[in-house]
Parts: sequence; structure tokens; C-alpha cells
Amino acid sequence: MSEECPKCKVRFVDNSDPAIVWADGHEIAEVSACVCPECGQYIVYAGVPDWTRVYPPDRGRTDFSKYVPSSLLADFDEARKVLDVSPNASAMLSRRCLQRLIQEYLGIKEKFLDQQIESALRLSELPSYLAADLHAVRVVGNFAAHPGKSESTGSIVDAEPGEAAWTIEVLEGLFDFYFVAPQMAVQRREALNQKLQDAGRQPMRAAPVILFPKKAANA
Repeated sequence: MSEECPKCKVRFVDNSDPAIVWADGHEIAEVSACVCPECGQYIVYAGVPDWTRVYPPDRGRTDFSKYVPSSLLADFDEARKVLDVSPNASAMLSRRCLQRLIQEYLGIKEKFLDQQIESALRLSELPSYLAADLHAVRVVGNFAAHPGKSESTGSIVDAEPGEAAWTIEVLEGLFDFYFVAPQMAVQRREALNQKLQDAGRQPMRAAPVILFPKKAANA
């Protein structure tokens, strides 16, 4: 069947045979896996009974509005909206969003995006998987061969295959790490302390969670 890669959006023919998953002697699902011939992305579907993509997860409907500043969300949301219509425009918007995140919330002031990414990685703040993803933005974007992508992130220049979708995915990971996870940790602690207070106990004392960025969300 014809398949569209969720990462690079290239269509290809999937000739893989589905496998049956059994449990306690009963067939519970069928699983189909393939690899995009263009970018190497693994794609897995499961049918119970309808086919649903289970990897990579579909995060297109993730709502970051409660956690991420609106100054970043404007370009990010627009990049997701136009991804299928114009990968070039989507990549431009994602690059601009990434540059704003690095400059305004990490305090990195290098001139070019590829240099800013390198400086962000040298901070050693990110978990290894996110650091590798951010490094891959430079590799997929091929900034060395096309310096205009790092010099003028607000200009529409041709995107490399898979660059637009990949940069959106990396931004989602960065949003979760820098904005969502810290604020959710505060909310969990506040909920626990409220339960302790309701039970007549002292609230939990622990090192404060450092919210990032210092600006309030949706500022």
C-alpha cells in the first residue's frame, strides 16, 4: 500500500507483511512495520481492528498553550499548519522559532543559527536524546552547504528532505523539557502539599523547581 512518511512526507510503497500479536491464545492485534526509503524513519502501525500509527507518535494535536510563551507559539503553530502545504515555509518558521528560543530564553547571542545551536549544546543542560536531536537539526538542515539558512532564518529558503517535519519534532521536545515538565512538577508538588495540608500534616520541603524560562508563560 502507499505510505506517507510522517517525518519527511515522502510517499512510498509499503510491501511489508503484517504480523499477528497473540495473547492467551487469542489474536489481539496486527502490527505492521516499515522503514522510509528516503530518511530511514521507522514507522509502526497496529490494527485493533482499525490501523493506527503507534510510532512515531502523532503529536500534531499537542496543546502547548498553557505552558509555552505565545511569542514562541505563534511561529510554531503556523509551522505545523503549513507543513503539508509548504515545507519550505514551515522550515523557515520553525528555524525562526528555534532561534528565538535559543536567543531569548537561553541567553545565547551568536549571530547565526548553526552557531547558536552549538552554543546551546555546550551548555550541557539537555538530556542526551534531546541534545542528539538538536544536533541533528544542523545535520538535516545542512547549514554548512546552505549558509543562508543560518544567516536569515526569517527568509524562505529551500528545506532539505525531512527538515521541516524534523525541526517541528525537535521543537516539541525542547518545549516539553524547558516549559512543560518544570511547570507540571510544580503542579504535582502543589497538589501533594494540598493533600498533606488537608490531612493536617506539614507540607513537603524540597529544593524548589526552577521554572524555565524566567518569563511567565504566554507573556
